[in-house]
Amino acid sequence: MTVAADSAPEAASLVQSIDWLAIAPPVITAAAALAVLVADLFVSERRKPLLGHATVVALVAALAFLVPLRTGDRSTFCLTDGAQACSYTADHFAVVIQALVLGGALLTALLSLGDTRKLPAGEFWFLLLSSAAGAALLPASRDLATLVVALEVASLPAFALVGIKRGDRRSSEAALKFFLSSVVATAVTLLGVSFVYAATGTMHLTEIASRIDEVPGRLSTLAATGVVLTLVGFAFKTAAAPFHFWVPDTYVGAPLPIAAYLSVVGKAVGFSGLVLVTVIAFPSYADVWGPALAVLAALTMTAGNVAALRQSPTRARSAVRLLAWSSVGQAGYLLVPIAAAAYSSDEQIGSTVAYALMYAVVNLGAFAVAALVARTHPGNRISDYRGLYATRPLAALAMGFFLLCLAGLPPGIIGLFAKVSVFSAAVDAGLGWLAVVMAVNVVIALYYYLSWTATLFRAPPAPASGDEQPTASRPPRAPAPLVTAVVLTAVAGIALSGAPQVILRFAAVGLF
Repeated sequence: MTVAADSAPEAASLVQSIDWLAIAPPVITAAAALAVLVADLFVSERRKPLLGHATVVALVAALAFLVPLRTGDRSTFCLTDGAQACSYTADHFAVVIQALVLGGALLTALLSLGDTRKLPAGEFWFLLLSSAAGAALLPASRDLATLVVALEVASLPAFALVGIKRGDRRSSEAALKFFLSSVVATAVTLLGVSFVYAATGTMHLTEIASRIDEVPGRLSTLAATGVVLTLVGFAFKTAAAPFHFWVPDTYVGAPLPIAAYLSVVGKAVGFSGLVLVTVIAFPSYADVWGPALAVLAALTMTAGNVAALRQSPTRARSAVRLLAWSSVGQAGYLLVPIAAAAYSSDEQIGSTVAYALMYAVVNLGAFAVAALVARTHPGNRISDYRGLYATRPLAALAMGFFLLCLAGLPPGIIGLFAKVSVFSAAVDAGLGWLAVVMAVNVVIALYYYLSWTATLFRAPPAPASGDEQPTASRPPRAPAPLVTAVVLTAVAGIALSGAPQVILRFAAVGLF
């Protein structure tokens, strides 16, 4: 496929080639989505599970195509007029985030295998792959148009996934709340993007960075307003306070695998876009977005941890609700290095990437264990986890490990080191007050993480008076894909705790 370029005599090349290897991960995922949707028309109901297995294979293939891109030096869809601006760049940042989102989608697919009996299988797998394709495209996007399109391709299928439980009022309400908040975020983002384009005359992020300082005086207010609105739009997507109100109800109403997907992949999408527009497009406005993101980080981690602290263990779905508020608190930690980048260098972004990788592994693991418990306790209360060690010792040990990683306590070494990396980024940038706020929030979070961990190892509740003593029996066998998801995340978490430098090295190098 070729694209004709401008016929000006000074153009160095009249033909632009597409680097198919660079764009392979999102293209494979998108092609698989279309294939699954078409195959659903011809596959009998008895063979519908094959669509789920095809989804897993496609995501593994997309991940495999990241291996030749690990050098991080490929770009395509570039301008041919001599300007060094491209719309798609597979640099180190893009490849690492693509590995995160495709790995998260793969684990979501494993959690969903066997749990789509009451869901329209073809539509479910198509929507999951479509959202994953947009999420894989976004970190490599280097112009505002591609960035917004990727953001919406990742978000729009997620609305339908949240509300895909037919006849479930809670699911429909969650999807509506998620949809309305995201529509507002998109409208604000588009308005900001249009203002930036009107002021600079370009969509490419690198070109915006070089031109936004040179806009005429009469357009400076327009440019500044565009920057602020764009940041506000991405703050919605990252669930930063005070734009986080949709998170708990959305996670509780969504199917559990989709809640896990939103908590990891959805956040990766929002934070990737936020990093790209701040560090690459708007570095000259660091005095604006730096303090703003620092305040948002403090508000977000405080709001999330305080709300998680107030969750009642006996409330229906309190386990998922606590994980939802926990994810809001973790989003605050993820914002810290981005804010720090405004005061020092863009190498601070590596701390966000390292923390996001740790968070993705252990949070998906926690949701995997929650899905396992939900098979016998549909209410999914925190109190339902009491005595889990007596019935499912390996699941209890895995859940305890995941919670300790999120808390930043041994043996969750990777969680501890990731928090230290974020804390160091704030201190090195001179944001001592933010480091203090983070330290206080880490202490607050210790209470609810340790309380839940202790619940796992308490004696099971005694039967009520008059009830028959239950006979000892093994819990029902869990589906193999669900067990695989728990094992994969546990092994990955243990391996990272033994060799934390695997991801912490990103905190010490430039990713762009």
